[in-house]
Amino acid sequence: MMKVYDFEGFPNPARVRIALKEKGLFDSVEFVSINVPEGEHRKAAFREKNPSATVPVLELEDGTTIAECSAITEYLDQLTGEPQLTGKTPKERAVIAMMQRRAEAGLFDAVGTYFHHATPGLGAELETYQCAEWGRHQKTRAEATMRYLDGVLADQPYIAGKDFSVADITVYTGLGFADFAGVDIPDGCENLAHWRAKMDSRPSIAN
Repeated sequence: MMKVYDFEGFPNPARVRIALKEKGLFDSVEFVSINVPEGEHRKAAFREKNPSATVPVLELEDGTTIAECSAITEYLDQLTGEPQLTGKTPKERAVIAMMQRRAEAGLFDAVGTYFHHATPGLGAELETYQCAEWGRHQKTRAEATMRYLDGVLADQPYIAGKDFSVADITVYTGLGFADFAGVDIPDGCENLAHWRAKMDSRPSIAN
């Protein structure tokens, strides 16, 4: 059985958990909790699985470990059929990859940088270096990305087009992370707000 090393409730683990539910694989993995708030992810035993000391990590039955949410989702997407989270045709795959990267860098990672640099983050013992100015700059970037995504959703039902994809998972969990970090969706982003409400009722998210 595959294993997923994560910490339930944290934003990056949530991305993989949603993907597992979308692909019907949630019950096919064993979840192993890594206590991130207590610094377990930085200990040698876990660093052997992921030198970057981040969760989640997917461990295959042969012992291969795969880190990074995009890589994990790409692997899971190839295991079963519908829905295809990373696209079917070359064009779909390219557009989804583009929007996934924009969402990850402009929203998810930007919120993360604000959280770790301009707020107490995970506490003084884990936040050993902070640059508040850089964190505040990334908050502005996250807000700008939300406005951009609102414009995208004015013309299509999902982040990368007509179908739900990994890009939607990244944006949805990124907005949840933003809530936790105190980064509000800017006023006037009605399309983004409506899309988020629609995502709330999706089985892989609601259950």
